[in-house]
Amino acid sequence: MALIVGTESRAEIRDMSIMSSQLQHRYTLEEYFALELASEEKYEFWNGAVWCMSGASLAHNQISRNLGTAIDTQIRERGCQIFLSDMRVKVPAYPPYRYPDLTALCGGPEVEQVNGLDLLVNPTLIIEILSPSTEAFDRGDKFTFYKSIPSFSEYVLVAQHRPHVTQLVRGEKGLWTHAEFNSLTDVVQCASAPCRLALQEIYRDVDFDPAGQPGSR
Repeated sequence: MALIVGTESRAEIRDMSIMSSQLQHRYTLEEYFALELASEEKYEFWNGAVWCMSGASLAHNQISRNLGTAIDTQIRERGCQIFLSDMRVKVPAYPPYRYPDLTALCGGPEVEQVNGLDLLVNPTLIIEILSPSTEAFDRGDKFTFYKSIPSFSEYVLVAQHRPHVTQLVRGEKGLWTHAEFNSLTDVVQCASAPCRLALQEIYRDVDFDPAGQPGSR
C-alpha cells in the first residue's frame, strides 16, 4: 500500500506509522528491551504499545539546550549532576522506565540495570518541556506516575508557546506547593538543586510570534 504524503508534518507521519504498527503487533517487554538495545532511536513502552520519543521542535531543542547549560554551569562543582533526555528513569508506577526531558540530582546517581540498560532510580528534579500533544498528560497522569519515585521532590514544566514555567515542590508532609512564572524577568529558585533559572535564559533564542506560538526560524 502506498503512503501518500500531503501537508502532514514528519511527526504526524511518524505517529501514523507507529499507530499502524501498533495495530499489527503488541510488544512483549522482552521485545521492547531488544528494540531499545538495537535501535539508535528512543522508545517508550506501555501495556504492549511502543512509541518513538525522538524528534522535537526547534523551540523544544532551544529550551532543552538552555536549561541544560544553565543548570550544569551552576551545579557541576557542587556535587550535583544533570542528565539529558537520553537518560532512562525508573518509574515504579509507569514501568519499566521513562525518558524525561531533563533530570537532576545531588549526590551520587543510583543506577539499576535491567536487561543491559541503565535506569536512574534517584532523580530529585524532573523537567518536562510541554507541547500541545503532551501537556495534559505531563501535568496530570505523568506527574502522578512520577510521584512513585521515592527521591522525586521537584517537577518543573516549561511551555514552548509563551514564557510560562510551572514549579511543583514536595513539602515535608508530602504536600506539593505550586508556583507559576509568566514574565521573562522572573527567576525560578530550584528547591532540589542549587540553581536559579531565569526565564530570560530559559527562552534565549526562542522566537515567539504575536499569537504566542514559537516561530519557525
